Amino acid sequence: MRILNKHFINGFFAIINPIGEILESAEIHPHVITAAGLFLSVISGVLFWKGYIFCGGIVLIVSGACDVLDGRLARKTNTNSRFGALLDSTVDRYSEIAVYMGLAAFFNSPFIHALIILAIAGSLLTSYVRARAEGLGIECKVGLMQRPERITFLAVGAVIGSIFDFIFGTHQALLVLAILGIAVLSNFTVIQRMLVVRDNSKNK
Repeated sequence: MRILNKHFINGFFAIINPIGEILESAEIHPHVITAAGLFLSVISGVLFWKGYIFCGGIVLIVSGACDVLDGRLARKTNTNSRFGALLDSTVDRYSEIAVYMGLAAFFNSPFIHALIILAIAGSLLTSYVRARAEGLGIECKVGLMQRPERITFLAVGAVIGSIFDFIFGTHQALLVLAILGIAVLSNFTVIQRMLVVRDNSKNK
């Protein structure tokens, strides 16, 4: 079970697939797209830090698209490799941290800083538990709050939250709620995956 349903995911793929075809035709290497995603995540974090929340959310969406496109491009061009998978996963973690650092610099609140730390911990551990489980020979892809959900929560919180803030003066309440949701649900996802590993270990 995931928060984002198949219709949402398929709709997103339908939007970015033509871009992937253009990149494939131009023979762009997937590592270039991976690097672009990291660069855009850093830009997003800087925009958040400077208070340009709406723009930061838009750039975050584009960086998330890069995260999808590099894997798609690697498969389509038959350039996927173990190192490429490791590089992609590692860069994804740095990308997320860059965005959270920008948010932490923007918010002057110990409470929100604590939420951001929990969100980072949950995000990193979600990936770690999956990698550790696969090292033990157990497939572990379950979880409510995976990377696409985390990006979507932050992007919606930033973009829609900025619109609400402009109209109603909500002081980025939606963005704070998004960070809270990630902090809670990403760590819940860690527990979900640990339980999957526990159950599969009993069966072997």
